[in-house]
Amino acid sequence: MKRTPDDEALLSVARLAMDVSVRAAEELGGLSPVQLRALTALRGRSGLNLAQLAEEMGVTVSTASRLVDRLVAADWVHRGPSPNTRREISLSLTAVGRGVLRKFDDRRVAGLRACLDTLPADRRPAIVAAFAQFAEGTRS
Repeated sequence: MKRTPDDEALLSVARLAMDVSVRAAEELGGLSPVQLRALTALRGRSGLNLAQLAEEMGVTVSTASRLVDRLVAADWVHRGPSPNTRREISLSLTAVGRGVLRKFDDRRVAGLRACLDTLPADRRPAIVAAFAQFAEGTRS
């Protein structure tokens, strides 16, 4: 299948975003994509139990359990009793975990800002507005 110019532009944006994200993760000590997915899931839905986190990430409960063990050991995630039932645990980000995600996001923004700053200043507001609209369309 032949790609259209729109397809190529979208691929270029995807590659740029991935490159910026990988570099940001490396700058923070080599956070893995799986760790970042878990932290991001917990940022969006604090209080998930292990099965919910596994489902959110598309992994098995045993895989999520081992991952959570590592995240707890790094002091990025707190594992405690669920307020709903004693048979479940509740997972939430620690202050350190929130800080890791904030630093990750700050580095990604800085990387993308550096790319944006190479474009003519009069075009930047329209590009940012288009990105905002594009991102909003993914949430519908």
